[in-house]
Amino acid sequence: MSSAEIEAQKQAAAEAAALLVENGMKVGLGTGSTVAYLLPALARRALREVRYVATSPRTEAAASALGLHVEPFALAELDVAIDGADQVAPDDWLIKGGGGAHTRERLVAAAAKRFVVIASGDKPVEALRPPLPLELHAFGLEATLARLPGAKLRPDTPLSPDGGLIADLHTQIDDPAALAARLDATPGVVDHGLFSPALVHLVLIAGIDGVEHRQHEEH
Repeated sequence: MSSAEIEAQKQAAAEAAALLVENGMKVGLGTGSTVAYLLPALARRALREVRYVATSPRTEAAASALGLHVEPFALAELDVAIDGADQVAPDDWLIKGGGGAHTRERLVAAAAKRFVVIASGDKPVEALRPPLPLELHAFGLEATLARLPGAKLRPDTPLSPDGGLIADLHTQIDDPAALAARLDATPGVVDHGLFSPALVHLVLIAGIDGVEHRQHEEH
């Protein structure tokens, strides 16, 4: 698949997701290259009284530049959150966090009545594979890394939007639920990039034949 085809698919998935947003909604905006296509698609719809929450300064700046009303995340609930993914497994387990904003992305997804994932056709995988993004506390970093064999600090995205250290964990992901539980219980780990299917309501995957709407069974 060429890079041009991938970009066209990102745009198609983003435009399909933009149609889910209606006047008066409270909407969470993710971070990443697919969300970059979502923002102009939302701006073109010229919706009224939509309140947006952004998961990163980059998304906030881009959305504001397009005239979207972005406000601080001081809402108890959102109507919908829309975000991309680095990998999508057949059972809708996700790996997110390539942009280092996965902690905020999880908070926004969890606050939404519907969490919609948008992806190009290169994102679905048969099984999740490393690297897995992590956000770590700076305090006690060496002790935290000692608990996580295979974890390495990321040189190109050293900090999360909230100042946490970004690392990548290079380990097999045979059981995403078990690994997520282990990371959740590891002191020094702020968050990780494994997102459970329990968070996901709809996955929009663009391909050569259009956009597949994959509704998660539990919703």
